[in-house]
Amino acid sequence: MSTSNLRRVPVQRRSAERLGRILDACAELLDETGYEDLSTRAVAERAGVPIGSVYRFFDNKRAMAEALARRNLDEYVARIEARLAAPGPDPVPGDWRQVMDVVIDEYLAMKRGAPGFGLVEFGMPVPATAPSDQPNHLVADRLYDLLAGRLDLTDGPSGGGPTERLRTAVLLAVETADTLLKLAFRVDPAGDPVIVAETKEMLRGYLAGVLD
Repeated sequence: MSTSNLRRVPVQRRSAERLGRILDACAELLDETGYEDLSTRAVAERAGVPIGSVYRFFDNKRAMAEALARRNLDEYVARIEARLAAPGPDPVPGDWRQVMDVVIDEYLAMKRGAPGFGLVEFGMPVPATAPSDQPNHLVADRLYDLLAGRLDLTDGPSGGGPTERLRTAVLLAVETADTLLKLAFRVDPAGDPVIVAETKEMLRGYLAGVLD
């Protein structure tokens, strides 16, 4: 998990476990109360830790929710990597379509089942304070690294080559998928299957121009 928004980085295992319990409690309470009614005191009580333990890691509830969002992103990427590495029929070399289907499917799985994800996902439920806080840019960077590594793509010596175009394409794909999948969950709380299928088809058509 990114530690950039932590007041103190856990070193000992017990401290790391306590941080995990705090973020778990934060996720549960977000589902129950929403962000506006979330409080550090309620999180401490739910996690079974002193309030000082929460402030040892976080300045306020926003920093806590941001840490949860970063943990969600780490878990999302780990789930994608685990799916792609799982035993089964060998994937076709360079089969980016398989990768993109897994990217969408693991997002849907987290949207349907991960505590707090429906509100926070990979970024804050309130406006970002800086361009670097834009969650879709963070997601696109991580997915670009995963896709470029899996397809063994590298820039030429001067940069600006095919992988730079891929970086832009991944960002556009993430922004598009974010909008369409939000629509899918507005239409159906479980994610409208028709909109999900059309989203996958749209992304395949767009990315084919870059990756085929």
